[in-house]
Amino acid sequence: MQIAPTTAAAILVMGLGAHAQVPSPPPVGTAPVAPGPVVPAPVVPPVALGARAFTAPTGIIFNAVRPERVVDFEMVIGYLQAAFDQSTDAGVRAQARGWRVFKAAEPGPNGTVLYVFVIDPTVADADYGLGRILSDAYPGRVQDIWKLYTGALAGGGSLLNLTPVQPPSLPPPGATPTPVTPAPAPRPAPPTR
Repeated sequence: MQIAPTTAAAILVMGLGAHAQVPSPPPVGTAPVAPGPVVPAPVVPPVALGARAFTAPTGIIFNAVRPERVVDFEMVIGYLQAAFDQSTDAGVRAQARGWRVFKAAEPGPNGTVLYVFVIDPTVADADYGLGRILSDAYPGRVQDIWKLYTGALAGGGSLLNLTPVQPPSLPPPGATPTPVTPAPAPRPAPPTR
């Protein structure tokens, strides 16, 4: 596990903050445009309530930390690193191999400091919640460590499952690329007064 500043994490977060685009209804008097081909959503197995498990080969967890509690959060990350290093549990050691921690250089929402856990590769059916790992490593001190952790967070962490993009086949060399998705119908000009 490494702690490193990165702007890539902030770019990802900014992408998460973008609002979904809602198509506007067709103008009055025009026929509605038929939607393009429907691509079914991937089948994702259910995850137990409260579990921090991933269903994809790569995962990200965003943590928004109160700026005045950054040292507390980083201390918890130090405890986590030490727990990984001393663990004899093969599953925890496998999780540690793919778990990296980044700190965004840009401020997060409401002036928070963003920390991003990038897990690549994820371990199937593993719980990525810190509680179990910390309580196994520090049974006598886990309550104090947990207070540091929960006191530092400005809200719950966001977990994302990431799958690699498999682009479609490219046309042969020299062929003109054509869109697979039909272009939207042009909007009529507004009426003149």
